[in-house]
Amino acid sequence: MDNSAEDQAAALLALPGDAHLPENLRTPLRADAFAGADADKIERIATHFRAIMDELGLDLSDDSLAGTPRRVAKMYVQEWFRGLDPAQRPEVRLFENRYEYREMLVERDITLFSCCEHHFVPIIGKAHVAYLPAGNVVGLSKLNRVVQYYARRPQVQERLTRQIAAELRLSLHTDDVAVLIEADHLCVMSRGVNDTSSSTLTADYGGRFGEDAQLRSEFLRQIGK
Repeated sequence: MDNSAEDQAAALLALPGDAHLPENLRTPLRADAFAGADADKIERIATHFRAIMDELGLDLSDDSLAGTPRRVAKMYVQEWFRGLDPAQRPEVRLFENRYEYREMLVERDITLFSCCEHHFVPIIGKAHVAYLPAGNVVGLSKLNRVVQYYARRPQVQERLTRQIAAELRLSLHTDDVAVLIEADHLCVMSRGVNDTSSSTLTADYGGRFGEDAQLRSEFLRQIGK
């Protein structure tokens, strides 16, 4: 990216929530989604989940079940879906590429835990990310944090893949980014067709990764594909 493109990327990254992403890549959220405190949200979710358990006929006076509604509510707000909160979005700090490293950098086998937005059951897998450094490089843990931020929300794998790629292109000031996700979906494994042997692969190739078949093949070789 030239300086004007970098300035434009910086301006987009300064926008709140998912507003920096193309509209079709934003997670559907109400405008007032984070108007209240997390503690209040946890209490309301616990009340609703208690009602669900009661409808299922569970005895909530049992000491094993009594605390479950609040445990689930805390898990939803503080763990499973913390990526919905824009305050959790990681800051991607860049460093000058003084050592002039120009080859592909790959961060592979990033642990990915997400949740299917259609049935609210887990998606478990790995993400593989690569980019070609230009004037700057990024601390490696930031790649993991970007993956985790977008994964920790109700998702479909296709959108998740493109969200990660779009965020990294803006943050790294380069279009030369590749993202591949391989994941198991419990909505496929534990219900419906009950297929425990299949997995889902999605990819997004930008810049030279999309144009250069040899570079793309090298990325796939590096991650064992």
